[in-house]
Amino acid sequence: MHSAKLLTTKPPPIFTRPLTWVTSTSHRLQRRHLPPPPRDSNNDPLASLLPSILTSRVLDSSKCKSILPHLSPYEFDRLFFSLHSTVNLKTTLDFFRFAANHFKFRFTVRSYCLLVRLLLASNFLPRARSLMTRLIDGNVLTPLENIDNRLGEIASSMLELSHVTDRRHGELDLLLYVLCSKFKHLGFRWAFDIFTMFTSKGVFPSLETCNFLLSSLVKANELENSYRVFDAVIQCVTVSPDVYTFSTAINAFCKGGRVEDAIALFFKMEEQGVLPNVVTYNNVIDGLCKSGRLEEAFRFKDKMVKNRVKPSVVTYGVLINGLMKLEKFDEANSVLLEMYSKGFAPNEVVFNALIDGYCRKGNMTEALRIRDDMVLKGVQPNAVTFNTLLQGFCRSNQMEQAVQVLEYLLSSGLSVNEDASSYVIHWLCNNSRFDSALNFVNGLLLRNIKANDSLLTLLVSGLCKCGKHSEAIELWFRLADKGLQANTATSNALLHGLCEQGDMEEVFSVSKNMLERGLFLDRISYNTLIFGCCKCGRIEEAFKLKEEMVKQELQPDIYTYNFLMKGLADMGKIDDVCKLLNEAIEHGLAPNVYTFALMLEGYCNADRIEDAVNLFNKLVNEEVELNSVIYNILIAAHCRVGNMMEAFKLRDAMKSRGILPTCVTYSSLIHGMCCVGRVDEAKEIFEEMRNEGLLPNVFCYTALIGGYCKLGQMNEVGSILLEMSSNRIQPNKITYTIMIDGYCKLGNMKEATKLLNEMISNGIAPDTITYNALQKGYCKERELDEAFQCDHMSNTGVPLEEITYAALVDKLHPHTTLSNQEK
Repeated sequence: MHSAKLLTTKPPPIFTRPLTWVTSTSHRLQRRHLPPPPRDSNNDPLASLLPSILTSRVLDSSKCKSILPHLSPYEFDRLFFSLHSTVNLKTTLDFFRFAANHFKFRFTVRSYCLLVRLLLASNFLPRARSLMTRLIDGNVLTPLENIDNRLGEIASSMLELSHVTDRRHGELDLLLYVLCSKFKHLGFRWAFDIFTMFTSKGVFPSLETCNFLLSSLVKANELENSYRVFDAVIQCVTVSPDVYTFSTAINAFCKGGRVEDAIALFFKMEEQGVLPNVVTYNNVIDGLCKSGRLEEAFRFKDKMVKNRVKPSVVTYGVLINGLMKLEKFDEANSVLLEMYSKGFAPNEVVFNALIDGYCRKGNMTEALRIRDDMVLKGVQPNAVTFNTLLQGFCRSNQMEQAVQVLEYLLSSGLSVNEDASSYVIHWLCNNSRFDSALNFVNGLLLRNIKANDSLLTLLVSGLCKCGKHSEAIELWFRLADKGLQANTATSNALLHGLCEQGDMEEVFSVSKNMLERGLFLDRISYNTLIFGCCKCGRIEEAFKLKEEMVKQELQPDIYTYNFLMKGLADMGKIDDVCKLLNEAIEHGLAPNVYTFALMLEGYCNADRIEDAVNLFNKLVNEEVELNSVIYNILIAAHCRVGNMMEAFKLRDAMKSRGILPTCVTYSSLIHGMCCVGRVDEAKEIFEEMRNEGLLPNVFCYTALIGGYCKLGQMNEVGSILLEMSSNRIQPNKITYTIMIDGYCKLGNMKEATKLLNEMISNGIAPDTITYNALQKGYCKERELDEAFQCDHMSNTGVPLEEITYAALVDKLHPHTTLSNQEK
């Protein structure tokens, strides 16, 4: 079988990409090498002076100083080429050094290449290698500044000199070696292209260099280029591939999934009298195992034994890995036993293959047993071992163990699988363990590894929700310091968290520093800042941000207008809300359900319920798609004024439209019924709610408790508390305050005080309303000392968080509680 036919379906192209320096610039490079028109040697002092300098045993610096000002790089190149066979090499090296150091003389690339050839011809290989490295790297002065141009010139010059002088001194071997060993960071495209350029002209490096280039390409996973190099080598009449060449090519085919070509090449090398060695067999066996062809892999193993090639620990490791991938655990253990019987001790690769197999199966107990056996046999678990266990624990959802393994990896300085670490961090965030998640993210940052953007956004958002704003800020700036800038989504999450906190002075201070560190504000950023300003009542600054947004060519969207309208509505400026809505519509923006909800809420808060009803009816007539929030706002408003008939009509209407009532709906209705003294009917609504599959929350229970407290039926309150406890629902501050007020109005200060102490012990801080209720109770019972104590407590700076809180206690005002539930 012809080798070219064996390896490729069609002859490969000489170049995998256009070689601009070989094709389009070849004429330019050749012209550069053409010497200038020859001078008359009788009238040219340079022609006689330069040879006298370069052929002397010692460099004459005075002659150098007299000739260099009149010598051009290309004139020197012409003269140097004509006399290079007669120069003194040491003196010539000194001349190059003197001219470059004292006159900044830029020798041509060809002159340096000629000097490299002289060094090679004199067996000064280290000096030649050093000069070639410096020439490629630009550490010697030449007319060419760009490395691509220099490399093209070096290749063209070396090839030209090789043909003109008809002598080769291993310059191609040197050039390929330097590129593959010293300039790996550039990739191997230059080495491959230069190899192709030379071989297309019939110039081949040594077999050793061919093998080195082939191996370098395979290790770098540049497989297509490695196939072409091998194809050129086996067709060359001056280079005979050896077992290393064939083994490397077989490995390349296996890595590229071309196992059939690898097997064909294996038999071809045997036909050519090149005997496969253990590495050759291992490469074929590995390729077969990775493609799931275990039976053929074992046949090759039998073949190597028959041909008296002893299997190695690598052979057994490859077979065990293949069996474990296919979950053939018994067969893998049989190979392991055979391995022991042949006197081989498993290395970390074999142990890791076994551990990986059991981890993939989810059998972490067996995986850990093998890890322990590994340690007992003196084999130290490595990064692969622990990352395999990490992924195994993640797959089997044993996340606490995964956390421990990740902690060990980071503390031990071992490399970390980024996907598995991200999975662990994500799990921690989802379970509100943000401190641990932050520690892992910081641990990765110490290695200059940035967690993915979505994960950082989740973490920053979670830290802010937990009140850890300073930690979130510190993380953002730590990323910036590392040059691993957080993206806009993460930055917006931080701004949103700070705005939710309500301290806009801090928001503006932090955002200013973020802008100085490269933050780019997009539409969401501006909307977030506008939201923060409106939330804090800083409506003028919000409108200034809107103007700035427009100047930055970011058009406000409906969310921008919604936040501004909400800010105006909260200030009771409902007419301004309507004007702003008209402006939004004029700009082509369509109101959404949130727009209508805030307008309805604005009307209701301003006690303009008739306007709210009119707006609602308009939405219904225009067949706007409504949701439970819209209905709940209007139901709460009717309940607040005691218009229960309209409230229930709305409840029935939302059901008829396929919109299911929510806990908020029923909380409003329960509040409303209790406010008009119909507590028993409120209790029935409570039961109806449960029958519809809704679990009452703390607001529903608080509403019912308020109704019984108003009637003085504290026994019923106790029963409700027991039910809450059985459903694991804890009373909140409003619940406790309502009950305390209920007992105070009945004169039962003992129970009221007991509830106060329970409230504090549960971590719920009483506020002014709580203490005022107690104070009234103590005054009513003429317990003045306790009343004065309550007065002192209520004036200690305890914030009043609920604006209509007092009304809720006295009159079971439902609106504020509903607003809290909507949030």
